[in-house]
Amino acid sequence: MIYSIVAIGDPVLKAKAKNLPADLPAADLQQLIADMFETMYYAHGVGLAAPQIGKGVRLFVMDSGPMVELDEEDLAELEEGETPEPPIKRAFINPVMVSETGEEWGFEEGCLSIPGVRELVTRCADIVLRYEDENRQVHEEAFSGMAARIIQHEYDHLEGILFTDKLSGFKKQLLKGKLARISKGDVKHDYRMRFAGDGKRR
Repeated sequence: MIYSIVAIGDPVLKAKAKNLPADLPAADLQQLIADMFETMYYAHGVGLAAPQIGKGVRLFVMDSGPMVELDEEDLAELEEGETPEPPIKRAFINPVMVSETGEEWGFEEGCLSIPGVRELVTRCADIVLRYEDENRQVHEEAFSGMAARIIQHEYDHLEGILFTDKLSGFKKQLLKGKLARISKGDVKHDYRMRFAGDGKRR
């Protein structure tokens, strides 16, 4: 099942998500995860958090493959002994950010809930995350590079934070009108969306 992506302006994107209950039937959880991956791929995303489909629970999925795939020229530029970043495809349930460390670096981020907007966001290079996998097994794992960035972006969604919240006051002011138009559905998009301005799915 492909869900509509909730656009900026919907209160669900600004609320802190709640933990998925331990007694949630496994079949329901597996179906939700499968639907989220299907929705993410349909919208050509690399990550998707449950609030983005209107569900205020602590769950996100990601597939970093498109962001870390290297062509021959990229591979040739790797330093001796350096290995490409492996792609990560995974579901993260009830995640807790244990640490964010390492040198901060900037990257132009976008968001399925804010189509047509990309801005430079600075994040830590390394993180440690505690989470449950889709079988409800608990892990504590370190991530770095692009995977860490995607995880931080999606984790922010569970905290009610959008990447535009991390921009300078000046940049926010420049984007204010555009974000207001997006919230009302005045934006081009090539996947299903739901807008708070009129409640319609398009």
